[in-house]
Order: sequence, then C-alpha cells, then structure tokens
Amino acid sequence: MTAPSGSVDLAPAALLFHGFSDPSRLTILRHLALGEHRVVELTEHLGLAQSTVSKHLACLKDCGLVVSRPQGRASVFSLAHSEALLDLLASAERLLELTGDAVALCPSSGFAAMTDSR
Repeated sequence: MTAPSGSVDLAPAALLFHGFSDPSRLTILRHLALGEHRVVELTEHLGLAQSTVSKHLACLKDCGLVVSRPQGRASVFSLAHSEALLDLLASAERLLELTGDAVALCPSSGFAAMTDSR
C-alpha cells in the first residue's frame, strides 16, 4: 500500500499499533517488562491456553515488539527495544489519564465496540 504523493505512509504505524490492540497482548508485554518468560510461565500468569498465548506472542514478534531465544526445547521471550517500548506504554498511560473515559466510551473503538465485535 503506497501513500498518496506528498503524504506519509501510515500503514506501518497502524500495523505496529495493532500489536497493542488486544488486552492480552498488553498484559504479556507488562509481564515481559519484568523479565524474560517462557510460554508456560505466561500461560500460568494469564490463565490463558498455551495456544492463545503462543498466538499473541507470534503477533507481538511479527510486530517487532518481542524477541525469543531457544532454551532447551522451549523458547524464552523478552521485550525488543525495551526502553522505547516502555516509554511508549508510559506515554499511553499518561494519555489515558488525560482523556479519562473518552477512549473507553468511544463508539467506534471503545470497550463497547471491542465486546460487540467478539
């Protein structure tokens, strides 16, 4: 997808933010901010199925937000670009504080829209 002449292509940014668009993925990122985790540890922390956690980790990895390394038969996951990622999440928290319930109540992207689409 190319941007119109003279404009910036925002598709990569939109795809990056897709990685942040699921509460489970945000929770995974918060756990990884504490240190490396294996999938089994994340499933215990989150109470989700292994396949669900693996799917979310694949999305986060595809977005360049997490990296993995082999450890025996398992993979250990950690944040990629952790300083920039944690700065972005902190900025998002500050923005949420400033907007109050505006995001949650937004008819096109808020909580109601999330629960209606599932």
